[in-house]
Amino acid sequence: MDPQAGDTPFLQFTHVKKTYDHKTLVVKDFNLDVARGEFITLLGPSGSGKTTCLMMLAGFEDVTSGEILINGRSVTSIAPYQRNIGMVFQQYALFPHMTLRENLAYPLKIRKKPKDEIRAKVDEYLALVELQPFGNRYPAQLSGGQRQRVALARALIFSPDIVLMDEPLGALDKKLREQMQFEIKRLHEQLGFTVIYVTHDQTEALTMSDRIAVFNHGVVQQCAAPHVLYERPANLFVADFIGESNKLGGVIEAVGEDTVTVRLADGEQVSSLKVDCSEVGQATTVSIRPEKLTFTDHLGSAGNQVKARFVTRHYVGEYIRYHFETPTGTELVVKNMNDSSAPQFSARQEVSLAWLPHDSQALDGAPAPAPV
Repeated sequence: MDPQAGDTPFLQFTHVKKTYDHKTLVVKDFNLDVARGEFITLLGPSGSGKTTCLMMLAGFEDVTSGEILINGRSVTSIAPYQRNIGMVFQQYALFPHMTLRENLAYPLKIRKKPKDEIRAKVDEYLALVELQPFGNRYPAQLSGGQRQRVALARALIFSPDIVLMDEPLGALDKKLREQMQFEIKRLHEQLGFTVIYVTHDQTEALTMSDRIAVFNHGVVQQCAAPHVLYERPANLFVADFIGESNKLGGVIEAVGEDTVTVRLADGEQVSSLKVDCSEVGQATTVSIRPEKLTFTDHLGSAGNQVKARFVTRHYVGEYIRYHFETPTGTELVVKNMNDSSAPQFSARQEVSLAWLPHDSQALDGAPAPAPV
């Protein structure tokens, strides 16, 4: 759903910057084009600038420089209530003294919609979020998941151009959080509204998004579809932040068209996809996802191999996590399905770990030291 060349994007951030003290930029030259109906997630650690971008779009924070356009119209200088944007917050923001029906009716009443239309819309959206029997209850009489569904329905009921969601599932437990992820996606697919979603939860972003913009220190490191971010990270930060990654430090010895040959710290030579480093002698980190590593040597000459000693294994239900250590002390993790192929190892047993070159990326920079 990435806007096509020549199409006018529905939402545009153009060279948007934000500073609070006129010295430090918390958002540095943010550019993003969003198609109508697209689900975009702004993902990053705390303080990375993602929520600030959301607040500037909502109109709750001023833009220091740059421009934000919705449907071709600049909204940079107009009031929040004139932007036709719905918002869903982590803490629901429901009116405690109003019933569910009254909470849903409120956005329509302040827009002076006819009573018959309000009644019909409230019935429609109570049914949409499967809360018809609870219309006369107050928020305090509902579970957390039910309150979040009311908050979502209230954000959608007046047909906003864009719905903004700021960590909307952060107050829910794991099971309920997963249920609400699918609920939000169901409504998004059914109604086709445009979403800008903020979270620091990688799994949530990967599960729900059409595209994800990964923030760090006010800069978007990569903006791409979830599978691209996971399989082909643009740099070491993205590889480390999205999912789990094994990191082997080394130096580039040879450069091919799409691959590089890397001499690892323990002297082993491996081949990897070339990403953001391409000079002989350059320090690099070879990044491999735990599920891409295998115990066997059936890959033959087509695969890379390193020696490592078994440390421990953790049972996680559907899969088993194996922890190994290379001769230079680097930890490697292998995820193996919990089935008849799951092997047993003795303490400190030496094992050959293998992977295919196209299942790893050579990224600029040495891996960060392991925490003590």
